[in-house]
Amino acid sequence: MGRIRVVLADDHKVVREGTRRMLEREPDIVVVGEAEDGESALRLIQELLPDVAVLDVRMPGLNGIEATKAIKACCPEVRVLIFTAHEDDRYVFPLLDAGANGYLLKTAGQRDLVKGIRDVYNGETALHPSVAKRVVERLTRPAHTTEVGSDALTEREMEVLQAIARGWSNKEVSEVLRISPHTVQVHLSSIFNKLNVKSRTEAVLLAIRRGMVDVWEDKEP
Repeated sequence: MGRIRVVLADDHKVVREGTRRMLEREPDIVVVGEAEDGESALRLIQELLPDVAVLDVRMPGLNGIEATKAIKACCPEVRVLIFTAHEDDRYVFPLLDAGANGYLLKTAGQRDLVKGIRDVYNGETALHPSVAKRVVERLTRPAHTTEVGSDALTEREMEVLQAIARGWSNKEVSEVLRISPHTVQVHLSSIFNKLNVKSRTEAVLLAIRRGMVDVWEDKEP
């Protein structure tokens, strides 16, 4: 099995160098590129197509939110892991909405970052405990609308929801369910609308809380 190919993007050279040295001690991870701003990171990712992009939030040029949106638009199979000192809601939720697969804080230990990279590479979501708490709190706030359950989703929408809960990409869902990528996106949009969420992460967390999906099933597509 090949190593996980990573691109690092952080405007602090010392942070990049320290992170690179730490990651390259791992036998299954290799850093294939570094960038000091969002625009350079996007160019590198388009050129190298790494498995995981580790991004800071506040960078010159494109910030983390803008870079994540651009990466997901041009290279949807690249997993994005945010690694930052900022845990404000003004960063956390827009980044998750933009498609980030994980959000870790720089206060986390080295093992947490390595595990986060492996988790997002394997299709899982990696959230720092304090960030996960914020997401859960948002999802569990009393709503003015009636709670939506699995009966509100079509059979196909439930299949798509279960698939993304297992960490499958849109392409994998498309191949396994034998529907077009466009149809997958249409189903996701309908799911988001019915569940009143804005991202895959929110949809999965809400579905887990309501017992709509089984995350312990086999994750292989």
